[in-house]
Amino acid sequence: MDPEAVLEDCTVDVGAEAYAVVTTDSETAVSDAFATIRDRNETTHVVREERLDAIETLEEKRGWALLTFDAVLPFELVGFLAVVATALAERDVSIFALSAYSTDHVLVQRDDVAEALDALEELGCESRRL
Repeated sequence: MDPEAVLEDCTVDVGAEAYAVVTTDSETAVSDAFATIRDRNETTHVVREERLDAIETLEEKRGWALLTFDAVLPFELVGFLAVVATALAERDVSIFALSAYSTDHVLVQRDDVAEALDALEELGCESRRL
């Protein structure tokens, strides 16, 4: 399976909300986080910025936009995020990548959304603002 062929038929949903990537102590529960990642060193949450007042964070990085690839990506698909990350890196767009069971998401700084969408459109993606 060719990741570039998948991208040619893919729509990228651009979330309207601003997101933050934060770390908390391991005891802090964030029930409505978009994503929570716990490893042996830290707990990271991706949350809507409007929720930050209700969360005691250790560190936070604000100003992210969520881009979701509206496609079911099979586990056999190799290199999908590599193609996306390379296209965005060539435009100096930093990403925070997340994979769900059937699709991928990338967070980009809100100031970089237009540049990111231009890069993804060159790969054949259409974009849809939510």
